[in-house]
Amino acid sequence: MKRIVLFFLMVLFGFIFLNSSLQTSHTKMVVIETVYGKIKIALETEKAPLHSQNFIKLAEEGFFDGTTFHRVVPHFVIQGGDPLSKDDDPSNDGTGGPGYTIPAEIGLPHLRGSVGAARRPDQVNPKRESNGSQFYICLEPQPNLDKMGYTIFGRVIEGMEVVDKIASQPVKGQAPVQPVVMKKVYPESTRQKK
Repeated sequence: MKRIVLFFLMVLFGFIFLNSSLQTSHTKMVVIETVYGKIKIALETEKAPLHSQNFIKLAEEGFFDGTTFHRVVPHFVIQGGDPLSKDDDPSNDGTGGPGYTIPAEIGLPHLRGSVGAARRPDQVNPKRESNGSQFYICLEPQPNLDKMGYTIFGRVIEGMEVVDKIASQPVKGQAPVQPVVMKKVYPESTRQKK
């Protein structure tokens, strides 16, 4: 009888240990609050760790707060994260960043809702290093960007309707007529089973 009780206790503790170890994986999330609602992004911390860590760091510092989605191209992407989009000069939007680049982490596909890092063209950037802060969200799959070698570091898991609303705003050139401001951008960590 003691052996049976001991066996069941061992099985029970083994199950508890296994279950808790399955729940220790963390998925890093970042939330972007706009006037149209929230966009929640799951970061690809294993496949693009440098980009994911940088995005979290900038969000924690409040770097993105007040920046805009300065570029909207229907059926392609919305783009933001440029600190120069906070000023009154729209001609410099898309040219700024935090003053550094991030080594390329190319490999994930450009699907609807994929979040990628903007970068300069290959002619001036043969290593395909990413801008330190500018990012885009794909409105549709973009296999041409896969071929061109851009880093995907996240995916929208909630709020794609918000992305679509931003993409539907009237534009002058590629800039929204009414600025689409990121009111607040912040990290959110959740536990997720493997």
